[in-house]
Amino acid sequence: MAPFNLGLNGNAITVSPALHAAIMEQIEGDRFDPMATALALARVVARRRRSGAEPLTFGMTFPFSTHNYQLRFWMAAGGVDPDEDVRLVVLPPPYMVDSLANGHVDAFCVGAPWNSVAVDLGVGHILHFVADILVSAAKKVLAIRQNWSEKHPDLVAALVRAHIRAAEFIEQPQNRSEAAAILAQPERIGVDAEVVQRTLDGRLKISPDGTMRESNRYLLVGREGATRPDPAQAAWLYAQMVRWGQTAMKPEALKTAMGIFRPDLYDAASGQHGKPAKVADAIGAFAGPAFDPNDIQGHLKAFKIGHWKP
Repeated sequence: MAPFNLGLNGNAITVSPALHAAIMEQIEGDRFDPMATALALARVVARRRRSGAEPLTFGMTFPFSTHNYQLRFWMAAGGVDPDEDVRLVVLPPPYMVDSLANGHVDAFCVGAPWNSVAVDLGVGHILHFVADILVSAAKKVLAIRQNWSEKHPDLVAALVRAHIRAAEFIEQPQNRSEAAAILAQPERIGVDAEVVQRTLDGRLKISPDGTMRESNRYLLVGREGATRPDPAQAAWLYAQMVRWGQTAMKPEALKTAMGIFRPDLYDAASGQHGKPAKVADAIGAFAGPAFDPNDIQGHLKAFKIGHWKP
């Protein structure tokens, strides 16, 4: 069970200089529009196929990771089948940059700070923040075994409150340099503190030439209700598992997935009363209809590419 959400967004898609140049050559429209880049990628893929070139290789952290589903959602929207037209490979996040530099992958989707590290080393361009693809994307949660939580409800509540205070602390701009210094230590992330602070501030260098991009949605830690777990996020992730043939569509499995995200425990621990304002679409994907967790089949039918079987 997950009584606390550790953040929304924070992932990004980074591409090699060669792939970036190829996409920019083919793009029609705004380079920060994920549909424009996805369609450009489809043209690049088609050109490579005609020339007999090897398929492009994209790195992601795990077949059941948010990174995998976000990457697939983006490229499939432009007509690229992630299982037929390109290669997707699993890489641990710290290995992403070296793999891009040595040509083992042409791009990757990963969380901070590895996208920024690739840019700083001159081996990558950040093509998209995941917030371009999904307005609100669950990333990591505080997960607790159900049987343990039932035996220790007071400890669970204390953990939730501690995490809320930590999220509130890190959202204060005056505290971010201290937080960045702590996270940058060798026994933690092990990168320069300035790179970590860029992540916390949502102001990132996206190209080796120094081009900067700022987004107040790049990473949400404690604002806009980011800490409160939303079962709709679990439903979206389950829908992606179904879409890509990792599991079958079963109502009881969907119910189980949504039941893992526990806003009730969050509300009890935080003292929050009443329900938050309901939004039309908790995900905000750039393509397809608004996501309705009560209509997974409608979500799946909206997309031409996938391995879902009714």
